[in-house]
Amino acid sequence: MPNYSSDSDNETTPQTKLFGRQRPIRSVLGGGQVADVLLWENKKVSAALSFGMTVLWLLFEVAEYNFVTLFSHISITAMLIVFIWCTSAEFFNWNPPVIPRSILDKSTFHEFALTFHERFNQALSSFVDIACGKQPALFFVAIFCLYILSVIGNYFTFLNFLFLCFVCLQTLPFLYNKYEDEVERYAGKLTREVKKMYRRFDSNVLNNIPRGPVKEKKGR
Repeated sequence: MPNYSSDSDNETTPQTKLFGRQRPIRSVLGGGQVADVLLWENKKVSAALSFGMTVLWLLFEVAEYNFVTLFSHISITAMLIVFIWCTSAEFFNWNPPVIPRSILDKSTFHEFALTFHERFNQALSSFVDIACGKQPALFFVAIFCLYILSVIGNYFTFLNFLFLCFVCLQTLPFLYNKYEDEVERYAGKLTREVKKMYRRFDSNVLNNIPRGPVKEKKGR
């Protein structure tokens, strides 16, 4: 009877960080304004972004607004408010409204682009390593997760999927940062169980597959 347990399965084994990371979660997310928003360290911006995206999702998906129509109505409303405000200020000698010419500076977009580029390259590199079979346990987990995602995709529109991804980005990093120790503990247990299942599958199935005799290469 094969023994599927090993020293790595022992509870006393030092736990590794989720996905094998060595840096804190804030550093992984870029460590700048993007990390502040995702970890809710800048609560006003995070709340405003979440509220705005939720309103847009409700307008497009629930109220079935057309993008061009919504953009036109918002622009008309904004222009009317600014016109009435400026006209009233000039007529009643009030202070004119101070309207910013720009909301986000160039560095914010540059930082976001750099963070996205770095994370995309890391994800692509990990995907290639898993697909090449360098991490067999993760290979089967990835196949299973992608299959589940394909099934879920049949019940979601593209807009709903984008909104779901946004909600995950706004909640999962924050919750993980808050309950990191608990997540690492349960993730470690799950990883050990997956490794046991793979070793069992390898021993009972893969190793029992008949293989042809290895042909010796003829010397020239």
